[in-house]
Amino acid sequence: MYGIDLALPAGRWTSIVGPNGAGKSTLLKALAGLLPASGGAVQLLGRDLHAWGRRERALRLAWLGQNEAAADDLRVYDVAMLGRLPHQGWMQPASPADHAAVEQALRATQAWDWRERPLAQLSGGERQRVLLARALAVQAQVLLMDEPLANLDPPHQADWLHTVRALVGQGCTVVSVLHEISLALQADDVAIVAQGRLAHHGQAAAAGTHRALEQVFDQRIAIHQVAGQWLALPRL
Repeated sequence: MYGIDLALPAGRWTSIVGPNGAGKSTLLKALAGLLPASGGAVQLLGRDLHAWGRRERALRLAWLGQNEAAADDLRVYDVAMLGRLPHQGWMQPASPADHAAVEQALRATQAWDWRERPLAQLSGGERQRVLLARALAVQAQVLLMDEPLANLDPPHQADWLHTVRALVGQGCTVVSVLHEISLALQADDVAIVAQGRLAHHGQAAAAGTHRALEQVFDQRIAIHQVAGQWLALPRL
């Protein structure tokens, strides 16, 4: 991944898109501090990312990775509670605020009804919703998500969109790597990555962004507006 100048203001949702192998996940991991940002620097809330202490950073930045592992014998509720660890002192029990945050997150992802079930009993889509709830339970100001819609059916993809919009409405910064171009176009801004570089960064509704998307995918998609929404359709 080359040096990238990418500003992510508060209260906006940015989708990162691009061809397979372009470096989308690498960029997101660099933003999370999981990989070094060679040739550049990452700032969190106006301060160098690595100047934050680990607990301070974990309180302000939540992460949902791609194909994340979790112990199959853990209850759904306990998995979501892991998101509250940065809020808890060493060996301290969960507080009423922790339990309230977990319930809110599980209800937001429609996972509350199976909070007592172990992960092993869940489908891939259900498991993804629990991992999303874990990230939401942090209640961080910045939320980074790599392929959060994996295994989710269209209704739950729509629920995810509503959740993101609610977070942005509260002033949070959301960054998501998405393969679903039409859903990525629902964001405020789109960052297009190609061959390890930032090819374009602009508003999702802008004509220049649409042209850049069509170009990076070799003119094999076309952006159209349908029923007030921008859609990416394959060129046949």
